[in-house]
Amino acid sequence: MFARGETILQLMERLAPKHYAVPDDKIGLQVGSVAKEVRRVLVTLDVTPAVVEEAAKLGAELIIAHHAVIYRPLAHLRTDTPAGALAAELLRKDIAVYISHTNLDTTEGGINDWMAEALELAGREVLEEVHTDKLYKLVVFVPESHHEKVRDAIFSAGAGWIGNYSHCSFNIEGTGTFLPREGSNPFIGTQGKLADSREIRLETVVPLSAKKKVISAMLKAHPYEEVAYDLYSMDLKGRSFGLGRVGVLPATESLDRFAERVKSAFQVPFVRMVGDGSKPIRKVAVLGGSGARYIRHAQFAGADVLVTGDIDFHSAQDALAAGMSIIDPGHHAEKIMKPNVAQWLTEQLKAKGYATEVFASQIDTEPFQLR
Repeated sequence: MFARGETILQLMERLAPKHYAVPDDKIGLQVGSVAKEVRRVLVTLDVTPAVVEEAAKLGAELIIAHHAVIYRPLAHLRTDTPAGALAAELLRKDIAVYISHTNLDTTEGGINDWMAEALELAGREVLEEVHTDKLYKLVVFVPESHHEKVRDAIFSAGAGWIGNYSHCSFNIEGTGTFLPREGSNPFIGTQGKLADSREIRLETVVPLSAKKKVISAMLKAHPYEEVAYDLYSMDLKGRSFGLGRVGVLPATESLDRFAERVKSAFQVPFVRMVGDGSKPIRKVAVLGGSGARYIRHAQFAGADVLVTGDIDFHSAQDALAAGMSIIDPGHHAEKIMKPNVAQWLTEQLKAKGYATEVFASQIDTEPFQLR
């Protein structure tokens, strides 16, 4: 059995929810239709004619990319332009394109975490907050016989987290009353007779990102056909998600040595470096893509160096004057997303019993060459 395109996109939005994207980012389905079964998926950083050809040879009906194929508003769709010709080729070959951009940067376990892991950074924190999960208080009344079952189900679905503590709840014993009316099928009691039951008032915290999953798990595990529960909005802040990560290396090393670490981690032939090569490096900020505007954020976070792409001349001068070191491995370092997304999606599809295959693109879309 192959997964339908809609199912694959739902899985992707579990990894990188759309509301984690920065405002006005061009994400989601951009070309084609996913109202079909998908036998093969190709994951790529960029969609180029070579990548489209690769997808066609694989027999892939869906491309998942990080960078948008349609970023600026289109005044026309002419097939004698590069953008128009690319779109026409995708439609001709019936290949859909889905974009996961800053939501994949921002999400926990996304590009910035993969980059931080590749550099062996520990104690990671967000460099710039983009989204904070809204919190809700869930109160549900459960018969004693099913208390643990319901509690375990909602914890497994994502409830009960307060900071670095999981499985947080409060439980109070009490008596519930109800009168089953005609047409009811009570788990406890009899139609037409007032009943009472020993119940547990179970309270816990639920983040917005897990709300639907938690409620669904609760209703599935609960024995009552009509579940009594309340959901209250809270003013407390939940977990923060954002761009970039800040963490510490296993041990202090020179900027020169760290530059070699970056080259190896991101499999790039060279990096551009700002700063004294003998400078000791321990705390590191990393941000996938273009990060010139985050130099001050890295300084404020106490980082010794910022690892990011597309640093311009004047930003480099300003950083040097401020004593901030920079390692620029290029924008293309984000290619780390290809094998990671492919592996994650493969595991999710396999767990659900789908035979759909996922491949990481082998096409190098780096536009620059060294001479």
